[in-house]
Amino acid sequence: MKSKNMSFVLSGLFFAIFCLLIIIVKTVDVATIGPEGTSIGLSHLNGAIHNFFGINNLWKAISEAALVLALCLVAEYAIIGLLEWITRKSLAKVDKYLFCLGGLYAVLGILYVFFEKVIINYRPIIEEGAEHVEASFPSTHTMLIVTILGSVIIINKRYGQISQRPRAPWMNMLMQAFLALLIVLSVIGRLVCGVHWFTDILGGVLLSTALLFALAGCLDIFASKEK
Repeated sequence: MKSKNMSFVLSGLFFAIFCLLIIIVKTVDVATIGPEGTSIGLSHLNGAIHNFFGINNLWKAISEAALVLALCLVAEYAIIGLLEWITRKSLAKVDKYLFCLGGLYAVLGILYVFFEKVIINYRPIIEEGAEHVEASFPSTHTMLIVTILGSVIIINKRYGQISQRPRAPWMNMLMQAFLALLIVLSVIGRLVCGVHWFTDILGGVLLSTALLFALAGCLDIFASKEK
């Protein structure tokens, strides 16, 4: 019970920090340093970091590949849930952690659309194929990768598998280490590739962390009910 409560407390804390970051980005050190005269908060910090790294297409490709893998894992869990529904002939008999994941990914989709419509910050560059500068805060790319791969790590740790085929403990540990490394590389890559400001990446990580703690709390609730 304490673990469940602490997970939700930490989720709320990270979400509060995320909201505070939005306020700071909109009010502190705002200057027109973006393309098309767009105003960016914490302009000296964001500008210095962006100018230091510049544009790196290799890191952009790495982060995009990580997103493809993350979306494939979402599809895998969707297929697992569908197969359980069919074979067990009842939606109520589908593993509860799949409902938690489904809810998490639904919230992710809603947040993705929301921040595409509600502009907090604009990108530091006009990407190829775009007519104008696009929304940048939070980095939804970072948000998706960290949340999806982080959720798989949590499920893998608690249930000892990331698919219907049981895996040896060492394989699970190797998979968790690989996914954790991929998260770190993706966050770094998204910053280094130059398509986001530093605060965009930070916002994506904070929001993802809040979502992952919420997932952990929900899983604790189902685990306590099963016991």
